[in-house]
Amino acid sequence: MKQMLTKALAAVMALGLLFSCEPVEDREDLPATNLDPSEINISVTNVGNDVTMTNSTPDVIPYWSYKDAAGNELGHSNQNTVNTVFPFAGTYTVDFTAYTRGGAVQAASKTLIIASNDSEYFSAPEWSNLTNGVAGKTWVLDMSGPIGWAGFDYPYNPNGDDYWNWFPDYAGNEWVMPNKDWGEMTFNLDGGYNVSVTQTALITDDQTTKTGNFSYDIASHSMMFNGAEMLFGGDYYPDVSNWSSLKVVELTPTSLRLSVVRDQARNPNDGPCQIVYHFKPKE
Repeated sequence: MKQMLTKALAAVMALGLLFSCEPVEDREDLPATNLDPSEINISVTNVGNDVTMTNSTPDVIPYWSYKDAAGNELGHSNQNTVNTVFPFAGTYTVDFTAYTRGGAVQAASKTLIIASNDSEYFSAPEWSNLTNGVAGKTWVLDMSGPIGWAGFDYPYNPNGDDYWNWFPDYAGNEWVMPNKDWGEMTFNLDGGYNVSVTQTALITDDQTTKTGNFSYDIASHSMMFNGAEMLFGGDYYPDVSNWSSLKVVELTPTSLRLSVVRDQARNPNDGPCQIVYHFKPKE
């Protein structure tokens, strides 16, 4: 019985080491030292939007973490020297923890102010077309032809088997949706990838506004909303399971087409395809 208890205790201790949150094994290799926070030697500097974090404290395991003014964590590292880019203007906080054999020692936080957005980082014309930079850009449905449908190969794979589209004029096809103010959608790069969507209800003119952030991969023509959903018009919401994962079908200074996937059509005769909404800049 005693032997069984000994084995069980050993197993519990092994599990405790396996799931430990601190680098115990690495710290055991460090010299025995009692480090005072005032002895931590670090620097955080920037040239424009290029940021360098340097630890010159000997005999410690470094741990960096950095966040924006809203408290969103942007990244972390256990390297002595960290080179990264903060693409947006704003105030950032950099924290440093030195792990020693005697435990973790927290340094005083460093504050870094980035004066402007990184013009090179956002040099692709798509960013200006979509957001107008820090100032922002608001889009509304283009009621001359607000909606269309397309195959999944459209428009970037013209040799694909599912390459087709139908973008009807609203005149003569008023059945696609009522002609009313469906709301607006605003993008800006003011300290982050910001998006705000004001959506008008289907039956009434009541509006709700949601704000969040977005990601845009220019190479893959994909966009993702977090905290908001794409502006839409008409009775199509139940036919789509995801209104936050989008495809950029067209983007010019005066025209934006975004699509969602019709993957749960209520009409059994309607198969999966892209539902493509057409937007224009708000006047």
